[in-house]
Amino acid sequence: MSGLNNKAYQKHLTSSRDLETSYEAVRAGFIAMALEKNRRATPYIDGARALRHQIATVNNPDHLLPMQEIEAALLTAAGLSDKAQKHLQPDDKKRAIEHLINEFLRPAGDTFAEELVFRFLLFRGDALGGTMRNLAGALAQRKVTRTIMAILSNAGLRYKWQDGRSGKWFTQSDADVEIDQTLRGLSWQHPKGFRTMLYNFTPPIVKNNVDMCLLHCAPEHIATTAASATAYLALGELKGGIDPAGADEHWKTARAALNRIRDTFAAANATPHLFFIGAAIEQRMADEIWADLSAGRLSNAANLTNDHQLTAIAQWLCSL
Repeated sequence: MSGLNNKAYQKHLTSSRDLETSYEAVRAGFIAMALEKNRRATPYIDGARALRHQIATVNNPDHLLPMQEIEAALLTAAGLSDKAQKHLQPDDKKRAIEHLINEFLRPAGDTFAEELVFRFLLFRGDALGGTMRNLAGALAQRKVTRTIMAILSNAGLRYKWQDGRSGKWFTQSDADVEIDQTLRGLSWQHPKGFRTMLYNFTPPIVKNNVDMCLLHCAPEHIATTAASATAYLALGELKGGIDPAGADEHWKTARAALNRIRDTFAAANATPHLFFIGAAIEQRMADEIWADLSAGRLSNAANLTNDHQLTAIAQWLCSL
């Protein structure tokens, strides 16, 4: 299915200006991220508060070493991640804690308890930063998913969804309230056959991860169908970062990926639709996206922060 001469984007875009992210959307995006960061930080704060109470009666840092009930917290304060701790033997853990005590807690004197809690929070905060770097993409995927699910539900179309943790497919039910948090794929019945949307999928022909892939096959046929270039109806890049400072780099990465996808499928005599959805779209970036749309290099595009545009592109995907 060719993306050339496809003017679906004109239903929700009249010029490149429509693609630009407004100041209000940027502000709302930053606030949403801050609120989510605070929500996700709560368990770390609770952990630090509990640690402080657990060592309230300890008056010597050397007495911390045999306290098995806080061993994991001590290892965290020593700079070891949860993943690293799983690979350590008991003697290795003991040496790490001894190093923490000798190098940092003893020199702190009477304030060693505060020093321990501060270090615990420091390294827990580093772990939080890692999860937050992936948060924008996860939130963007969830927003797109909820919109597609709404389009399908409004049309009376039932869907199946794939759990990203188990890989299993489940039939739509009334308990699907928070499935977007772990969902990796959606599938529904189209008048022309089954449609399956996969997130973060690597088509064998591309050999690189693609944010969104729409195939015309049922979930149970993905393994045998995905190798065929003609199985793909649309492939797209989704960038959820809201920071304008990183918008241009995100677009460069996405554009390079889309160009690679286009060339790869063209070599296989296939021309699936290509699309882009982004949260932070600056003027120059919007001009380039519009140029690609006008030239047929892109079939569709939308600003993630604009509900009208997101609904329009989701409806377009469901109609392919």
